[in-house]
Amino acid sequence: MTFKHACVITGGIATGKSTVCSLLRIHGFHIVDADLIAKEQIETCKRELVELFGGDIFDGEHIDRAKLAQKIFTDASERAKLNKLLHPKIRGELYRVAQELDQKGVAYIIDIPLYFETNHYDAKMSALVYAPQDIQKSRLMQRDGLSCVDAQKRLDAQMPIEQKKTMADCIIDNSKDLKHLQNEVERFVERVKEDYASSKI
Repeated sequence: MTFKHACVITGGIATGKSTVCSLLRIHGFHIVDADLIAKEQIETCKRELVELFGGDIFDGEHIDRAKLAQKIFTDASERAKLNKLLHPKIRGELYRVAQELDQKGVAYIIDIPLYFETNHYDAKMSALVYAPQDIQKSRLMQRDGLSCVDAQKRLDAQMPIEQKKTMADCIIDNSKDLKHLQNEVERFVERVKEDYASSKI
């Protein structure tokens, strides 16, 4: 069974999934990063992306992801076109990697930002990296240099974080400082050890 030993980490934009995954690596977990796979697919699908979204997203060598983001976060129909192209490719690669890891019998982490939106992955546990939307917006503006309006557009393009909170099996709270987050991750690791006792940790 694919994803037999997988635990999904998900969240919203600027909730801190990358920081959580870095902490989990310190605890010895192998991390499969769906965002990294998506970036790789963007590069392999350059021709199709230019056909769909125009030559201005291409700098002659690479896709300008900032320009692509501007298009898809301001128009739901454009976002749907991108998802239709990329999601099957991302899903196929995630399944391939998961099948390899499941054969080792070791618990591992898959970081899937759109886990609840896509509903394509039958993992035993889902953990949500949580921060309230006002904190998300503040972090997003600071991190990416976005205006309040543009940050809100990106938040509005995702399932609300409070809705995701009701769907997750486990919450990793990242609304406070790093020490608090480290404690949350340690608590989560203990939960994984309990729930994946049949797996190697």
